[in-house]
Amino acid sequence: MTPDPEAPAESLAATVNRAFAAGGVIARSVQGFEPRESQREMAAAVATTLAEGGVLLVEAGTGTGKTLAYLVPAILRGERVLVSTGTKNLQEQILFKDLPVVQQALGVPFKATCMKGRSNYLCLHRFEALRDETAAAAAATPLPGFAAAYDGRMFLTIIDAWAARTETGDRAEIADLPEDLALWNEVSASAENCLGGDCPRFAECFVTRMRQRAEESDVVIVNHHLLFADAALRRHGYGEVIPDCPHAVLDEAHQLEDVATQYFGVSVSTWLVEDLAADIEHWSARVLPQPQRGAVLDGIEHLRRHARGFFSALEASRTTREDRVRLTSDTVEAAGEMGADVVGTLDGIEGTLLLVHQQTGPGGEPMVQGASVEELLALARRAKQLRGDLRFLLRASDADYVYFLEVRGRGVFLRAAPIDVSPMVRESVIDRHTSTVLTSATLSVAGSFDYVRGRLGVTRARELRLASEFDYARQAILYLPRRMPHPKLPAFGEAAAREIVAILERTRGRAFVLFTSYAMLRLVQPIVENGLEYPILVQGTAPRSLLLTKFRDTPHAVLLATSSFWQGVDVMGEALSCVIVDKLPFASPTDPITAARVEAIGARGGDPFAEYQVPLAILTLQQGLGRLLRHRLDRGVLAVLDPRLRTMGYGRRFLEALPAAPITADRADITRFLEPVINA
Repeated sequence: MTPDPEAPAESLAATVNRAFAAGGVIARSVQGFEPRESQREMAAAVATTLAEGGVLLVEAGTGTGKTLAYLVPAILRGERVLVSTGTKNLQEQILFKDLPVVQQALGVPFKATCMKGRSNYLCLHRFEALRDETAAAAAATPLPGFAAAYDGRMFLTIIDAWAARTETGDRAEIADLPEDLALWNEVSASAENCLGGDCPRFAECFVTRMRQRAEESDVVIVNHHLLFADAALRRHGYGEVIPDCPHAVLDEAHQLEDVATQYFGVSVSTWLVEDLAADIEHWSARVLPQPQRGAVLDGIEHLRRHARGFFSALEASRTTREDRVRLTSDTVEAAGEMGADVVGTLDGIEGTLLLVHQQTGPGGEPMVQGASVEELLALARRAKQLRGDLRFLLRASDADYVYFLEVRGRGVFLRAAPIDVSPMVRESVIDRHTSTVLTSATLSVAGSFDYVRGRLGVTRARELRLASEFDYARQAILYLPRRMPHPKLPAFGEAAAREIVAILERTRGRAFVLFTSYAMLRLVQPIVENGLEYPILVQGTAPRSLLLTKFRDTPHAVLLATSSFWQGVDVMGEALSCVIVDKLPFASPTDPITAARVEAIGARGGDPFAEYQVPLAILTLQQGLGRLLRHRLDRGVLAVLDPRLRTMGYGRRFLEALPAAPITADRADITRFLEPVINA
C-alpha cells in the first residue's frame, strides 16, 4: 500500500476498510487477529477526518483496538502525524509494539520517534562534570568506598557504562535505576541548566538528537505532559520542542483538562528556590574567585532566609490540614512583605550574576569564559523567571486564575491555575492541526459528548461512540452491597473494610481495591491485612511499576491504591479478577480548582453538580472499573461500596453509565460466578 496525501476521503477510508477486513493485510500479518466492526468503523472515521480535516471525537470502548484504528489510517495518509498518549509507558508500547505491527502489515516505509520531557534524558556535560568531581573527591578522602556510597553515586558507574552505548540517552533504558533517584536530577538534561549551542557536548546532546529525529519522522509520539509543556512554551514565545504536524491523535483524551491545567498555570516552590540556590552555589564554588564568589554566596544566603520566612508564613496561614488550600488576595498580602523580600533578592542575584559576566581578570580577559558563561546566563535567566512568576502570584488578582497553597512532603508550593482551560486547549493544541482526533474509552456521559466538548473547547466536530467489544453480561457481575452507611459517616470506613474482606475471601484475592483518598486507604489497610491471608500490596510502599510487576507475579495478590491506579493500568488474566471501588469518585469540594470551577459555573447560572461534578465522577468511575476486563477471556467482579448509587437520585446516572453487567447484592453470587475460574 502506498500513502497518498492527496487521496480523497472516500479513497483513504476504502483503503483502510480493506486493510481491516477479514483476509486483509492486517489479518494476514497479525497472528490471531479477529476483524472487529467497531475497529473498522473507527479507522474509517479517522481516515475521513485526516483527509477532510476538522475534529473527531471517538469513544472507543475497551477491546476496540483503537491504537491500530488510528495508526493505520495515519500511516496511509502519508503526512506527519503527532500521537499524544497519557503515559510514557503507552508511548513505548506504540513505538515498540504497535508500530512494528503496522509497518509489517502495510509494507509502508516510515520513521517514528518517541519524544519525552527533557528530564528523561542524560546531559552528557553535567554527567561528566559530576563523574569527574566525584572521582576527585573519592581520591581525596581516606574513607573506603566513598565514591560508591556518597549520596547514591554508586549509580554513576551504571550510568557511565550505559552512556557509552545508548543511542537515545533515555533513562527508561536502565531497568535498575530507581524512579525516585535524586542523583538523576543532577545529570538530567533539564531546561533550567541547558547551555544550548554553547555546550561543549551540544553535537552529541541526546535532546538535540531527539529533536532532529522528530523533524525527520513521519510519526512523532509524545505524552500529554510534553504536549502541554510545548504548548505553554509557544504561548509565552519561548519557541517550541515538538515539530509541526498537520495531523494529531490525542489518545486518553479524558486526561487533557487536568494536564493542561498544570502546564498553563504558574508555580513557585521551596524546591525551585532551593534548586536555584544550590546550582548557583555549586557553579560559583567551581568557577569564581574571591571576592566575587562571596558576593554571590551572600545573595544566596539572603534568598534562602527570605524564602524560608515567606513559605513558612504562607503555610502557617492554612486553616485546615488539607494538602491544597485556596488562597485569597488578603492571605497572600499578609505574607506580601516577605514575598517582596524574595522578589528583591532574586532581582539582586540576577544583577550580581550579570555584573560578574561583565567583569574581567587582571590581564583584561573575561573573568568567566567558555561553557561557564552560558551556565552563568542560564542561572540569571532562571532567577529572572522565578522573580516574574512570584510577582504574578503575589498579586493574586487575575480573576481567570485560582490561587492556592500546596504542601507535598517537605515541599511548599504557591500556585495559580487557570479556572477554564478550554480556550487555551482549543487555541494551542486542537486548532493547531489540520485534523485532530480525540479518543478514549471514556469520553461521553449519558451518550453525549457535551461535557468533554465544553471542558476542552471543542466546537464543531464529528462524533463516534463505539461500545466495548467485551461481553460484560457474560464476563462480569456488579456487586452492590445491600446496606452501607453514608460515606460521610464515621462508620463507613469500618463497614467498607468488612465488605472488602468478605469480597476478597470469595475472589481469593486477585483484586485491585481503589480508594478515593489516602485517608480511607490507611483506615482500611490494617483491617484488610489482619483479615486476609493473601499478599497485600499498598501504593506508596514501592514505585508504581514495581508494584504492578509484583501484583502480576504474586498469586492471589491484593493491591490497595488511590488515584494513579484508576487508569492506564493493564493486568490481563486471572491475576486480576476483581475491582473494588470504595466511594463514588467525586472531586473534593474543598479542592481549590474544583471549588473555583464550581463557582464559575454557578456564576453563569449553570448547575455545577449536574454539569461538572457528576459527569467528572462518572468518567473517573468508568476508568477505575475499566481495569477489570482487558481481554475477551477475562472474567471478574466489579464492586462499588457507595450506597448513593441506590439511594440518591443522581445514582441512576452512574448506574446507566456502568458496564451492562448483571447486578447483585448477594455475596454468594460472587462465589458462584468465579467458581469456574477458581476451580480451573
